[in-house]
Amino acid sequence: MEQRRKYTQEFKQEAIQLTKQAGGKITQVARDLGLNAAMLGRWCREAHQRAGKAFPGSGTPHDQEVARLKRELALVTRERDFLKEAAAFFAKTSR
Repeated sequence: MEQRRKYTQEFKQEAIQLTKQAGGKITQVARDLGLNAAMLGRWCREAHQRAGKAFPGSGTPHDQEVARLKRELALVTRERDFLKEAAAFFAKTSR
């Protein structure tokens, strides 16, 4: 099963701008970008209906905070492991 692709807000807005420049030809722009025309059409409708608040993102603020903390924990864990390895290396070479 194929993973679901996620597109950034900027990508969606640029794709919508391309449809406006192409005279509203969603199918041609979608083909050029490798997208499904129905998806690009939905993006255009959402942008038109919601004006400046289209594509708010996914997840609640709590989910976003948990994701941020997990990324930070992974970074700190890698740094700690690196420092352990460096300490062991230098302890070995100083003998």
